[in-house]
Amino acid sequence: MDASDDAGLDESYRPLPALYLAFLSIWFVSACSWTLNTYKKRHFQTNNLQWTLAIVPLIKALQLTLSFLFWYSCFHLEICSLWMSFGVYVTGVLFQTASFVSFLLISHGYCIMCERLSVTERRTTASLGCVFYLTLVGYRASVPYFSVLLLLNYVITFYVIFHHTSQNLLVLREQLSFIEDEDVQAMHDAVYTKYIMFKKFQGAMQIVAMAEAVIYINLDDSSENYWIRLLVREWAQLCILVYIGWTFRSQDLAPRFSVMPTLKSKGETIVPPIYSIEMNAATFKDFSSHKWHIGVATSSCDVSSKEPVIVIIQQPHTSHKSTPAATPLPPQVQQV
Repeated sequence: MDASDDAGLDESYRPLPALYLAFLSIWFVSACSWTLNTYKKRHFQTNNLQWTLAIVPLIKALQLTLSFLFWYSCFHLEICSLWMSFGVYVTGVLFQTASFVSFLLISHGYCIMCERLSVTERRTTASLGCVFYLTLVGYRASVPYFSVLLLLNYVITFYVIFHHTSQNLLVLREQLSFIEDEDVQAMHDAVYTKYIMFKKFQGAMQIVAMAEAVIYINLDDSSENYWIRLLVREWAQLCILVYIGWTFRSQDLAPRFSVMPTLKSKGETIVPPIYSIEMNAATFKDFSSHKWHIGVATSSCDVSSKEPVIVIIQQPHTSHKSTPAATPLPPQVQQV
């Protein structure tokens, strides 16, 4: 497409190349930092969620690159590429779809409450993602009635996100109540951290819902203010995704969430009890080579239980043994 005729280009779009270049720089740095940080932390935890979230800024950086090249070539090279505009269209749809799929994964508790999603959760997430992509394509292409379908898809998607987030918050509140009642402080920090993360995510999703409603109401469609709307929209997307990414950053997940169930339990989820017992040095002499020892108890206080009881024994700290006059502290025994 030849854009040599200046009358074919609206001068109100002239700030767009500079805007897209500025946001491209920000998103590119964010995407590289996100990917590098996830790669560096790969040995400390199973960070599949972080790799999934890292795809979103990479797609956004690609979209902004194509947008900058399109508008720069239009104004400075007087050539507007149809294929480049199509690439902007496709990457924009992929960015929104990837964002909402990531939100769905977080709401299900992927890599937070469990290592993997169930088959039903995976199918639901994939179905909602595909339908969202198709309805968004139809809406962007101005296909009749697709605006209604897209609105319905938004309602269903946000309902699923808020519903599962509320369920996870309820489970975590129950676990915190049990921890406080049983005075199990060793697990309090990990559970409380998850609870705070989901509360922040819930607030962020409320902001996303309001932002999407404002964008698609689109009260002012004039070209004169297009660059202002673009500026507000891009800043909003950047702030929301950076906030969510920082909330679920891998360096905080690593020390606290190194152990989690493979799948969510469909039954009642409770925190395992922790007991402490005392034993003398003669009884404990066989456990002097390692810090932790794991075994199965030959007998249990709960005679009605038919399942074996796993016992984890921790050595006393060496600092307590350095003083001869000090009374040796008993080891800590954790029953799971």
